[in-house]
This record gives sequence, structure tokens and C-alpha cells, in this order.
Amino acid sequence: MIPSQAPPSPVAGAAAEQEETFSPAIFVRAVRKHWLIALTLMVASVICSWLYSANQRKLYEAVATVQLDPQPLTPLGHSQVVESGSDSYWSNQEYFATQHQVITSRKIALLVVQKLGLMSDATFIGPQNSEHKMAPEQVAEGLRARLKVEPIEDSRLARVKFTDADPARAQRILTAVVDTYVEQNLDTTLDATNKTVEWLDMQLARLKGDLESQEMDLHDFKIKYNLLSVSYGDQSNMLRAQIQQLNETLTALKAKKENVVARIDILKKINPEDPADVPASVLFTSDTLSMLRSSYIDAKRERASLKAFGKDDNHPQVQAASAAVEASRGALTAELANIKHGADLELAAVGQEVAGLNGLYESAKHEALELNLKELEYSRLERSKDNTEKLFGLVLERSTESGLSKMMPFNNVRVLDRPLRPGAPVFPKTGTNLAVGAVLGLLLGLGGALGRDLLDRTVRNAEDTERELGLSVLGSLQDVSGGGKQSVGYYGYGRSRRQRVNPETTTADSVDPELLVHTHPKSVVAEAARAIRTNLMFMSPDQPFRCLLVTSAGPAEGKTTVAACIAVAMAQTGQRVCLVDCDLRKPRVHTLFKERNDRGVTTALLDPSDMDASILGTPVANLSVMKAGPTPPNPADLMHTEAFGKVLDGLRARFDRVVIDSPPIGLVTDGVILATRVDATVLVVRALSTRRDAAKRAVRALRDVGANCAGFVLNASAGGGRYYYSGYYAPYGATEQESSAS
Repeated sequence: MIPSQAPPSPVAGAAAEQEETFSPAIFVRAVRKHWLIALTLMVASVICSWLYSANQRKLYEAVATVQLDPQPLTPLGHSQVVESGSDSYWSNQEYFATQHQVITSRKIALLVVQKLGLMSDATFIGPQNSEHKMAPEQVAEGLRARLKVEPIEDSRLARVKFTDADPARAQRILTAVVDTYVEQNLDTTLDATNKTVEWLDMQLARLKGDLESQEMDLHDFKIKYNLLSVSYGDQSNMLRAQIQQLNETLTALKAKKENVVARIDILKKINPEDPADVPASVLFTSDTLSMLRSSYIDAKRERASLKAFGKDDNHPQVQAASAAVEASRGALTAELANIKHGADLELAAVGQEVAGLNGLYESAKHEALELNLKELEYSRLERSKDNTEKLFGLVLERSTESGLSKMMPFNNVRVLDRPLRPGAPVFPKTGTNLAVGAVLGLLLGLGGALGRDLLDRTVRNAEDTERELGLSVLGSLQDVSGGGKQSVGYYGYGRSRRQRVNPETTTADSVDPELLVHTHPKSVVAEAARAIRTNLMFMSPDQPFRCLLVTSAGPAEGKTTVAACIAVAMAQTGQRVCLVDCDLRKPRVHTLFKERNDRGVTTALLDPSDMDASILGTPVANLSVMKAGPTPPNPADLMHTEAFGKVLDGLRARFDRVVIDSPPIGLVTDGVILATRVDATVLVVRALSTRRDAAKRAVRALRDVGANCAGFVLNASAGGGRYYYSGYYAPYGATEQESSAS
């Protein structure tokens, strides 16, 4: 007969079937479960941080502030002889970076080492190195390793820091470093200035000699070409005026010559036979010629008038008139000849004058060309002298400035804040280390708690198990094992070896824990067993669970102990209870009462009518025991037989309650088969021992065959030692008499 079972809660079933996924709830639950791990790791981390800080060598840091000016002071009103920087942004950045490297350079470090004698300072170089003589370069490298420069943003300042175990030595060394750097920077500037002054003096002497030589060359040139009073400009102007005047005169003479030639040509064209046709231009040149021409014309007119009156050539008047004409013509011709001769003489004179002026003009042109060549040579000499004079003046000025700079040196680097003796160490930073240790410890603790929870797949508490399995928790029992080594059976599960003593004469530490409910009815275990009994009774008040199966997922989880405690607790209510050992592979119930396992379930299966002989009474009132009997070869097959059903029916008829102890479900199928023949099944899970996946598989196996899972009992829950219920019940391990006395 398979009893009807109450369907599992939908919410619990869904929770049991749902796969675990990481969520904040799991994280919070892990921290709550393993808060001690998280706290321990955090405290350990803080302690480690404190120990680390306490064991570290204290280091002190001296700080100095240095001002770097790419452009130094200019008291002379202009830039220095040796430029330290430029106005370019990138040039200034390069200058600052260069100076930072100079401060931490090997040269500065070597000078400081030699100045302070750090090579013989054992506390500085270390006791292990003091025995061996170290080279100054090695000590300087050690000093450089502790020296650093930090530029101050948006300024021309830089912080120079030096770290040392001795605060006084840190101050002393840093003071020497910055002072040496300032001195070296000034020495570098002075060296450059001295070299510049020497070079300028050499150049000044050379330029002075060159200038004197060029001045003498210019003086000799003036003497050679008679340039003592008149400059080349004045001579050039005079010569230019002379050439212009000669050119104008020559042009006028040439025009006059052409005029004379024209007059001669006109005179040559006059007909000597009839010289009356004389041009007006010729007539205007001579009044005599005009008068003679008039006389000649009048004589010709008079002769013509006489002939007009009919007088012939032989007429005396005509002859007299002809004689007058010839006389006037001869006089006119002679005058024209005189005028022409005069013009020829004038032409010859003008020609000579033109030739003379041409000679003067060419001579002036030649002199002008020679003057240009002389002016070029003179300008070249004068220009060389002027350039040398300017360069000499510039070098003289720079040489004077260099001498002044040498006498009053200015440094573009200065110490703004000198180093003070550091008061507190900069390493180790105990507060920071402790804070970091606390944070890391907190993270490590949280991670450890979460990792412990994720790696630990065993059952830990009733709440988580109830949620994961989807079963109601019936109660929990504290760890009542008596200790001892575990012995494993032939099919993989074992039991604890415990001392067997008389419970009436010994304490709880030496009695079988399965009977503590009977021997110590006021103990915590007895109260827990009675709580489980009450939960089972109220789960189905109308149809009580008369036949109850107690099983577990694996071995050594305390199913026999839980079955015995439940059976004893039910018997204490006055009900007739039978504890049946159906673990036919590794029976234990008979050992609780020190009986032989010669008769029991297996013998009752052979002869159900003789079942009473297999049921034994116990010292516990109303509690009977049916042992397992001899071990059969096929225990699982016996559970399917009709004879086994008759045995169960017989037990139901004789007792009010039947509590069956069965093998683990996860190892053999006996428990699953038995679960189909009882009213309800109680699953025992052992805290910190039963794996959650094994418990889930056990629940799934029971549900697969339709078994009624009443719930689970958490065995060996956290605790031990002394327990109290509201300060009333006696502690675990006390005898009934001790409890009464208390």
C-alpha cells in the first residue's frame, strides 16, 4: 500500500529545482555565514600591515626648494655675456629638464661625497660595505639613488628631496647637494665668462691693429691722389659741371658751324652774272651788300627805262647806264666775294673751336672715369675702415661688459628654501599601510567568505538546506557523537565506534548518544528530538504517519541516531513504538541494546507468523526493537517481496508507530524501495558533511518514485559543549540527578 502524499510546496519545489547562480543575495549570505573568516582575514591583513610597517627601516626625507631662472638678472641693462636660456617656451622646458638632471648628476654627487667624506661613513654606506673600501663613484651612485627632483607645476621652482635613515644626515647631505649645485652653476658661468673675456681681448687687439692699418692706407690714398681738401663728392660735382658746360658750348658751336655752312652754301648759289638775286638772310648780314644790291638794281632799271624809250645800246645814255650797271654789278660781286670769304674764315674758326672743345670734352670724360675708379677704391678702403671700426667698438663694449660681469657675478640659480631637519619619517607610512591593509583585508575576507561558501558544497544550516532541497525542516540535533575513528563498511558507509557502558551509572560522555533522549530527558538533544516528534505529528494530524522511514543521502550522517531519538521521543508519549532495522547490509540497531543479531527482519520474512519472536523489548518504556537479522545476499530484492509487505502490515497492527532505519539512498536502492512502502520519509542530512548535491539527488530519487518526503532533520548542527534552553534546562552531558540538583 502506497499512502497518499502531500504535494510539495510550489515555491519550495521551484527553489529546489532552480540552479544556483551568482547573485548579490548569495554574496550577502556567504558573508553572513562565514563572517568569522572575513573578520579573521581582515584582522590578519591589518596585523600583517602593522608588522610590515614595524619591521621596516624608517626613512626621513629632507626637502629644499630651488629657483631656476632661464634668464638671469641683468644689472647692466641688457643680457649677460653668457646666455643661460631663451624666451622660447620649449627652450625653457628643455632648460628646466636639463637642470633637474644636473642636480642629480654624478658630478654633483661625487663632489658631495668628497666634501662630506661619505666614503668613510659606515652608517651611510652600510656596515656590510664598510669593511670593503668602496670607490667614490659607487658611493655617489648610492647617493643619487636617494636623491630626486620634483618640478613645481606652473612655476620656475623645483623641490629637491633626499631620503636617509638619519634625519640629521639627510638635512646635511641635501644642504651640501643644493649648495654644490649652486656653486657649480656659478663656476660654470664664470668659466664661460673668463673664456669669453680672453677671446674678446684677443679679438680686440687684432681689430685695433687692423683699424690702424686701414686708417693709414686711407691717408696714403688721399695723399697719392690729392684728396686732402676736396672730397670725392665735391670733385665729382665739379667735373660733372665742367662736362655739362663743355657739352653745351660744343653744341652751340656745332649749331653755329652749321649756320655758317648754310650761309656759304647760299652764297655759292648766287649767279655772279646777275647777283641781284641775293637771299634776304644774306642781305641782313651786311648793310653794304644791301646798298650795292639796291644800286645794281636801280642801274639795271634805269638802263631798261632808257631802252624802253627806244634808245639803243649805242646811245650814250644807254652806254652810261650800262657802264653804271657793270660798275654796280662788279661792286656787288666783289662784296659777295668778301662776304663768302669771311664766311669761310668764320667756318674755319668755328671748326677749330669745335675741335678744341671736343678735346676738352673727351679729356673731362676720361678724368670722370678715372675719378669713378678712384672713388670705388677709396670707398672700399673707407668701408673696410668703417666696418673694422664698428666691430672694434662692439668688441670693446662686450669686453668692457665681460670685465664688469667678471667683477660682479650673478647666478640664475638660487636656493629659495633651505632644507630643514625632517621630523616624521616618510617611510614606512604606517597609517596608509594600515588603511591599505584594512581595505585589502576586507576585500580578501569578503573574497575568502565567498570562496569558502562557493567551494563548500556541504550542508551548513537548516535555512539554506530548506531553501535548496525544497523540504521542510523538522528539526535539528546537536553533535552527540562520542568521538572515535570511523570504520567503513563493505558497501561504502560506516559508523562510529563508541564506548558501550551502562547509561545509569555513567555520564553522558560515556553512553551511547542514540539513547540520550532516554538517559537524559532534560538535555538539549532530548528537547530537539521531542521537537522533531511534534513536527511529524502536526504535519498530518488527521492521518498520522504510522510507518516512518528514516534515511540519508550518504553514510555516517546519523540516520540511526536520528531514528532512535525519534522512536524514543514517540515512546515517551505513551505510544507503542517499534524501531525496525532495515539496514540489512550494515545493521546497527542491535548494538544499541547489546543484543545479538541472530533474529530480525530477515527471519520474519521467512516465517511472518513467527514475527513476534523477532521483536524485542527495550529498557525504554513503550519502545520495541526489530533487529535486522542475518545479512542476506540480496537485500534490495527482499524489499519488493510480498512477505516484506506482510511484515510491515503486521508491525502496523501491533504498534502505534513504526520507525524504520534504512541504508543511504545515495549508495543503494534499499531506501528508495522502502520509501514507497511507508507513510512518510525523513531525510537526515549531517551539517558540514552531507554534500548539497548529494542531498538534492536523494530528494530527487524519492520524488521520482512518488515517495512522501515529510522533511529533513539537520544532524550534528553547530554547537557542542554546554547548551541551555532559556537558562532552564541542564547542559548537555549532565545527568538527570545533576539536573535535579541544579
